[in-house]
Amino acid sequence: MTRQDHGGMACGFERLEYARQILRMEADALREVANRLGASFLQAVDLIYSSAGRVCVTGTGKSADVGQKIAGTLNSTGTRAYVLDVTRAVHGDLGMVAPQDVVLALSHSGESEELVRLVPSLKQLARALIALTSNGQSSLARLADVTIALGPITEACPLGLAPSTSTTVMLAVGDALAFVLSRMRNFGQEDFARYHPAGSLGRRLMKVEQMMRRGEHVRLAPARETVRHVFTLCARKGRRTGAVLLVDDSGKLAGIFTDSDLARLFEQRRDAALDRPIAEVMTRQPITVPAGTRVWDAVEIMSRHRISELPVVDSEGRPVGLLDITDVLSWIPAESGAAEVEEVHARAA
Repeated sequence: MTRQDHGGMACGFERLEYARQILRMEADALREVANRLGASFLQAVDLIYSSAGRVCVTGTGKSADVGQKIAGTLNSTGTRAYVLDVTRAVHGDLGMVAPQDVVLALSHSGESEELVRLVPSLKQLARALIALTSNGQSSLARLADVTIALGPITEACPLGLAPSTSTTVMLAVGDALAFVLSRMRNFGQEDFARYHPAGSLGRRLMKVEQMMRRGEHVRLAPARETVRHVFTLCARKGRRTGAVLLVDDSGKLAGIFTDSDLARLFEQRRDAALDRPIAEVMTRQPITVPAGTRVWDAVEIMSRHRISELPVVDSEGRPVGLLDITDVLSWIPAESGAAEVEEVHARAA
């Protein structure tokens, strides 16, 4: 590659290959540290798992930045955690630390003066202190109750100075701690979704009860009533849906009748049917989903069957709500979304 000037910077090397070398170097370090993990890692896991308190994650500099991410991962996977700023700790924030908490102290060298000076206070206040450091003989390691020693790590920085490989490894070991604890707690998708209601997984695992229409927003009527009387009964306040749910005398769902069905009666000049029981023209045994169904699964059913309303029933078959296409348009798969929107607009016209 010829020497070029990019924005005043001389680039006389193969940049893409150098970038790959950096990634390979950090990947190799991860493999080495993975092989070094041993009994101390399990001791740290057991300490955190058996604690009734939270994990207090602390460190300085780039280690503090890594600590923010580790605490976030712990919190989102079932282990309660918080971040303690070392500087603020000596000015009152040590009050955050409770007797059942386990401290996870991060330092690549294990000799961070501010952190080492704070350790005696942390040990007095917390249940135990775990050190995560590359140097198993460091001051931090000697003071800790348990030390996860990462071993020698060469920084990917060309000067060997900027934290790079060491922060990558520390972050990965934090992930390992969080996910091992998560497995031990049998933390599942439902739990994850509860902590991530606004995330994509939270949306996928949301239950229909959280989105369905209910109460005055659902048009409900006896199947034995006439079509005309049903629509008189259903002239109520609330968001209008394009369907009426029909129930038998025991309150179980008997069928569904949509605005489109009503329009067809007029188109076919079947005016006499308006004064006949709606049971004669309703759709019997409509597609339904039980309460507790995930919204994503319900949307897939609506998309697959090309329906705009989906009744939600309880274990006895009684209607408890209705999922309307207009409430879940953003969930419709792209390949069928346009057709669904077109159908809704046509029905509203």
